[in-house]
Amino acid sequence: MAKMVSPDAVSTILANPSPDSSSDLPEIIVQVVDLKPTGNRYMFSASDGKMKIKGILQSSLSSEVISGSIQNLGLIRILDYTLNDIPTKNEKYLIVTKCEAVSPALEAEYKAEVKTQENVQENFKNDVKMEETGIVLKPKQEFQTKSAAQIVHEQHGNMAPAARMAMTRRIQPLVSLNPYQGNWTIKVRVTSKGNMRTYKNARGEGCVFNVELTDEDGTQIQATMFNEAARKFFDKFELGKVYYISKGTLRVANKQFKTVQNDYEMTLNENSQVEEASNEEAFIPDTKFNFVPIDELGPYVNGRELVDVIGVVQSVSPTMSIRRKSNNETVPKRDITIADATKKTVVVSLWNDLATNVGQELLDMSDKSPVVAIKSLKVGDFQGVSLSALSKSNIVVNPDLPEAKKLRSWYDSEGKETSLASIGSGMSPSTKNGARSMYSDRVSLLHITSNPSLGEEKPVFFSIKAYISFIKPDQTMWYRACKMCNKKVTDAFGSGYWCEGCQKNDAECSLRYIMALKVSDASGEAWLSAFNEQAEKILGCSADELDKLKSEEGETAYQMKLKEATWVPHLFRVSVAPQEYNSEKRQRITVRAVAPVDYAAESKYLLEEMSKMNISI
Repeated sequence: MAKMVSPDAVSTILANPSPDSSSDLPEIIVQVVDLKPTGNRYMFSASDGKMKIKGILQSSLSSEVISGSIQNLGLIRILDYTLNDIPTKNEKYLIVTKCEAVSPALEAEYKAEVKTQENVQENFKNDVKMEETGIVLKPKQEFQTKSAAQIVHEQHGNMAPAARMAMTRRIQPLVSLNPYQGNWTIKVRVTSKGNMRTYKNARGEGCVFNVELTDEDGTQIQATMFNEAARKFFDKFELGKVYYISKGTLRVANKQFKTVQNDYEMTLNENSQVEEASNEEAFIPDTKFNFVPIDELGPYVNGRELVDVIGVVQSVSPTMSIRRKSNNETVPKRDITIADATKKTVVVSLWNDLATNVGQELLDMSDKSPVVAIKSLKVGDFQGVSLSALSKSNIVVNPDLPEAKKLRSWYDSEGKETSLASIGSGMSPSTKNGARSMYSDRVSLLHITSNPSLGEEKPVFFSIKAYISFIKPDQTMWYRACKMCNKKVTDAFGSGYWCEGCQKNDAECSLRYIMALKVSDASGEAWLSAFNEQAEKILGCSADELDKLKSEEGETAYQMKLKEATWVPHLFRVSVAPQEYNSEKRQRITVRAVAPVDYAAESKYLLEEMSKMNISI
């Protein structure tokens, strides 16, 4: 077994950090030591008995480890690799992109014998015996030396540019790239293409666009092009096509603006090479997910970072027609509600083709409670927390993933019988995300009302703790809404109600709250606007139920119901923005989420605030 490890294998790797596919390297067989998982890949140390180097098996090789083909203390033959410098750790890592198992686990870690004079003499005797038995080593044959350029010209001179790039350079996986590398070539599919945008800053004007690139392993990176490069490559890049790309630069990604899961982002200039991979087998990249549990979505609300989720479909709405305010265009929309093992649900809004295609598929099979994995969703604050699909979003129904199997097992065994709550309604201090949502940016009412310029550029968000001091009984408490899209309806000709959004009549409508209430805290008071979901939590009944109470039991019972809700403390998450009313600029404070006070969590918060003030307790 010991002879199967290649002598000086690690030295060979160190001497050839990035070999071309045509390199005539000796066979490299190493022992796998300290094999352990990290994310969806495996880390290990490659040992030749004398030296070790830390390594990473590309995620496509993970199945070989799971199946037991590659084992700790086993031997592997390395067929393709890259040696990368990791600047943060000041060491080199071996990225193995292709290998094969040679031997299962040995009994112990292999250690090479140290050559002594006795070993040398014994080896000499063995060599003599080999000659006596007729085994003669042939001298190395002479050959004519040729430059790399001559070889490339002879072998690939008549090939297309893309084929030359593929044959003369080794394709590297995106996971192996970093800003400190030299030349590299990647083979990627364009999975998202942005629009050409213009900008203006202190250095002048220009144009920019970006694409999202995905390799065969499913790793993604965003590539940005400015000015000349943007004009050169905008028409070149087509959505869904595969390209060879080289001569780009990488830098650490700006986490505030990154849209893919990658520590780096790429910039292509006018000297970069981009060639379409035509007349050869293309690939469909694996979709990689980085799932966020539903009860941990709170910190992502209104952030730039996109999230992936997986859940069991609880309900699917019919298609709705939504009119965009920006261009008055009507687009189809469909809402699906999903749940996961955190026992929380969230509404995901699908738009355009996702609403009409995958959305219809989900509606047809909704009685079977399918599992869906959805990539690249924007997290909004509608109803506390909501998700919205983008043009780049990807939905996989009943995916073949370990997370999906685990979720299906949970749902079938206990989930379907469990009481599930909306993540929006769970935005209380006792929940993991609620603590951040209700206690981050905590301010007094005076902080908001004394600063009328708050939210001038875009709405700003705060958390407050306040008592409801007054609900005006003679205000317009609700509006008549379409049962399909919740938009305001008007009386139709003859009978029924007309919905402009759905462009149809309906015999019935529902009532939805649009309520103003005064709240107070130790610093002052303010008027808040509350919509249906939040008003239902405050009053403890729906608008239809309150209307029925008013019509059947009279004005006194109606006012008593409103009075019951006053002088009750609540935690509010609010948005603040100026609004013009009758040519007068006013401050509009809107309730985005509401929760009862959890006094244990509230006490903990107050103690933490007091400790920051250096007050002895």
